[in-house]
Amino acid sequence: MKDLIYKEEAYKIIGLCMEVHNQLGKGFNEIVYADALEIELIDNNISYSREKKYAINYKGNVLPHKYQADFIIENKIILEIKAIESLNSAHIKQTLNYLAVSQLKLGLLINFGEESLKYKRIVL
Repeated sequence: MKDLIYKEEAYKIIGLCMEVHNQLGKGFNEIVYADALEIELIDNNISYSREKKYAINYKGNVLPHKYQADFIIENKIILEIKAIESLNSAHIKQTLNYLAVSQLKLGLLINFGEESLKYKRIVL
């Protein structure tokens, strides 16, 4: 079996997301979970950037609109947060697009909107 990319880092991030979900439960807007998760990242000394924007190139032209990833963890993992009934293929495609424009290899798609935290590891 192939080793998981950034296994320990992803495990830690998912654990922090579970802590946020355990404390807040479901029902809040995405921004509330992001704010709470930011506190967890700070408290655990994990480097991150929030709402990082990535330019999109089209035939050599930079488009005026940019992708905005919720979090970039340790300059290697995209963390995309949702607070919806359930994840679908559009959310996975969105995370794949973030990975493509950022040239990062691992995305974690987290959904706080269900009874228990749901997540997907997305590898480019």
